[in-house]
Amino acid sequence: MFLTRFSYLPETWARLRQRPEDRTDAVRQSIEAVGGRLHGLWYTIGEYDGVSLWEAPSRVAVASTLIATIAAGAHSRLETTVLLSVDEILEALKQSAAIDYRAPGAEPGVPTGA
Repeated sequence: MFLTRFSYLPETWARLRQRPEDRTDAVRQSIEAVGGRLHGLWYTIGEYDGVSLWEAPSRVAVASTLIATIAAGAHSRLETTVLLSVDEILEALKQSAAIDYRAPGAEPGVPTGA
């Protein structure tokens, strides 16, 4: 699952202002082209112009979708965050118990953060 935040260029807003359109189908088609699924597209007021929530079958599928989107030249910013389910983070927490990581500057063999 992925959360993508985006901002349009001023020129993109100018075009949309002259010819308003619902971009949901265009976004959905680009995601479905790589075997993904769009869960929603929302516009925001704030740091970004909008967000989309979607899933894809692989990191390559995500990268190819984002490359095609940014290559179209309509966005000034496009940032994607990988979302983990509660079950996935619980599994990560369990697996992390087997990792012995020494924090920077800590003495070897002395537990930190416990």
